[in-house]
Amino acid sequence: MATIKDIADMAGVSRGTVDRVLNRRGAVKSDTANKILQIADTLGYSPSLAGKSLAARKKNLKFGYILFSSTQSNPFFIDVVRGIGDGIATLKEYGATVELRFTTVDNPTRQVELIDELVALDISGLVITPISHPDVRARLAQLSAAGLPVVTANSDIMGCGRLAYVGSNYYQSGETAAGLMNLFCDKRARIGIVVGSPLVLCHSERVKGFTEQIERMYPGLEIIDSVINNDDDFESFIVTTKMLQRHPEINALYLAAAGIAGACRAVRELGLAGRVKVLCFDSTNQVRELMQDGIIMAAITQQPFTQGKKPLEILLDYVALGKRPSKEYYYTKIEIKIRENI
Repeated sequence: MATIKDIADMAGVSRGTVDRVLNRRGAVKSDTANKILQIADTLGYSPSLAGKSLAARKKNLKFGYILFSSTQSNPFFIDVVRGIGDGIATLKEYGATVELRFTTVDNPTRQVELIDELVALDISGLVITPISHPDVRARLAQLSAAGLPVVTANSDIMGCGRLAYVGSNYYQSGETAAGLMNLFCDKRARIGIVVGSPLVLCHSERVKGFTEQIERMYPGLEIIDSVINNDDDFESFIVTTKMLQRHPEINALYLAAAGIAGACRAVRELGLAGRVKVLCFDSTNQVRELMQDGIIMAAITQQPFTQGKKPLEILLDYVALGKRPSKEYYYTKIEIKIRENI
């Protein structure tokens, strides 16, 4: 959604000049005014939106945002938080603020507590990466029914009445991973799966898409074992080491969540680098380094910056401007990264 600042930046003028042109207040050179109006038309901005943005500033809007984990334990969220920061900069044009909270992937009770904490701050809308648990679903459904708009980001939860979802199509990502594994392993592999948590829909959908595509299309790929690491690098190192020791026949790993560095450390310390082919998600600094070292063969990315910023844009449009989302699912691009293009 365009702002006065966006128009001013593109036109190379001050926000005050843009305001005078859009609201016909004061003299502005005709060529400058025409340029501003042309940019405003291209961006879909109009004086009526300016009036609505003024009304939004008077509301003192506040949004809540709950993410999994933190930027320290899951580096994927560093770029998500960057997107949130960019979204917050846009929201400032409308006098809106954001309260950001973090929760682990395995504690639905704590997530409900954080939801209630934000509601107590009188938020106007909520963005959440939800734990797939009945208590979380029920609380979000209550809030949605009471008129509080909810947008899910990065992971979804069914039956909660949310306004929209922003994130990857995880089932399709899992299917894509199966196709990549088939290519990299020359149509034959014995695979170990490392997943974050069964309580996270995006994790379970990645595994479901992967396993079902293998069953449909790739008879030479065999899933040997699966372990849970709760998105934690140390736990990932322990469970991956034990799985590889239990099953020396495993020659490929599918890392369906965070904890990538820990799993790759297990591969390295067991002397299996290059012998066990590793496929993961997201192009974090850790992933890039491990790919350059030849530990990871490929990664599937999901535009974390967009996942951070877009939900706030949807809430602002809905709460401040009265615009419903144009669709229910805002899927991010599925992109494949290898050493040569990461």
